[in-house]
Amino acid sequence: MSEQALVTILLFGSMFLVLGIGVPIAIALGGLSVVFIHFFWSDRALNLLPVRSFAVASSFEYLAIPLFVLMAAVLQRSKIAEDMYDTMRVLFGNLRGGLAVGTIVICTIFAAMAGISGAATIAMGVIAIPAMLGHGYHKGLAVGSVAAGGSLGILIPPSVTMIVYGLVTGTSIGQLYAGGVGPGLLIAALFCAYVLFVGWRNPAKVGGIVTHPEGERPSKIKALRGIVLPFVLIATVLGSILGGFASISESAAVGALGAMILAAVRRQLTPRLIHAALLETLLLSCMIFWIIIGASALANFYTATGAARIIEAAVLGLDANPWVVLVSIQVVLLLMGMVLDSTGIILITAPIFLPIVTALGFDPVWFGVLYIINMEMGFLSPPFGYNLFYIRAVAPPSVGMVDIYKSVLPFLGLMIVALAICMAFPQVITFLPGLMF
Repeated sequence: MSEQALVTILLFGSMFLVLGIGVPIAIALGGLSVVFIHFFWSDRALNLLPVRSFAVASSFEYLAIPLFVLMAAVLQRSKIAEDMYDTMRVLFGNLRGGLAVGTIVICTIFAAMAGISGAATIAMGVIAIPAMLGHGYHKGLAVGSVAAGGSLGILIPPSVTMIVYGLVTGTSIGQLYAGGVGPGLLIAALFCAYVLFVGWRNPAKVGGIVTHPEGERPSKIKALRGIVLPFVLIATVLGSILGGFASISESAAVGALGAMILAAVRRQLTPRLIHAALLETLLLSCMIFWIIIGASALANFYTATGAARIIEAAVLGLDANPWVVLVSIQVVLLLMGMVLDSTGIILITAPIFLPIVTALGFDPVWFGVLYIINMEMGFLSPPFGYNLFYIRAVAPPSVGMVDIYKSVLPFLGLMIVALAICMAFPQVITFLPGLMF
């Protein structure tokens, strides 16, 4: 057995072992990096770890991450979600399943404002789940629509996960953002269609139609005011990126400032809100950066040993059908998403998988968006999907963990369908990047 094969077996075996016993992913990746560099490389290489860590943490491109997190934290606390939910209740309340459809639409809008999954999931979990349960919705449909809708923040720009993927692989983040729009809207549409189908087939699961007392029926035109400011913010942030007027980090700064202005217009920009948003930004950004630092060190070691090139040569030497290889990669990513953080998966596997798929003739932007769809599914995949635990933290006591696991399964199935559609019809992803770039 070659040294590279031995390193691969020991490295991934050790990684799953330490994660399986509950070691935090950042500590697991960083600790394994130190151990493997000591035993399989050189102690002198350990001197490069602080330098490399500082270079990663101080990178101008990575500055977009805390700025988008700050933007999401401010939006989550400024009660914008409440106004949007009231708007959607007026617009879709006359449909069977309208509250769940409105929830998914809000999550889609929130995804285009915030760029992370947690903001929409937590905000709508607090607002929408009790409202839907109060109107007689089945627990699974109420919880699943919030968990699934919240996951759209991973795919729809300005996605923080796309920033990490783009920086690690050298893929254009602007093109990834443009490519994520079509699949994001496709998945949201499939979610809404599923909810409406359930409402048509089994009205008891959606509690009937939301009604308003006579004389209190709100105007749909007036209700639209609740989404005007969010759409202005979306147009500003995404327009500056896709139009080429600003870099990712600059547009993130515009978004953070815009979120504060929006909160101020709503008279929600209090010292308490600013303190809470900054604290959440600090904690979440530190977690993300520690994962990036640990996974980056591990990926650099693995690349330096030549093991990544061995895997690439072995896969390409199989003379297998390129589509079989591509589908196999999707399955691996789906399984890894059940137990690992998306940032860690990207930093460990993307440098290995991308050269393989490009050598097989696939478009790197197209593959990158497929990769991000898998990361989105990871946020919903039992047993360790982040959104499952976000929901558990804000759901009523009557909703147990088993209920949450069961609720997301139909939506995971729809995501797999969307992934297959995007693979069979690449234009769903490539049309907008080709048009704009």
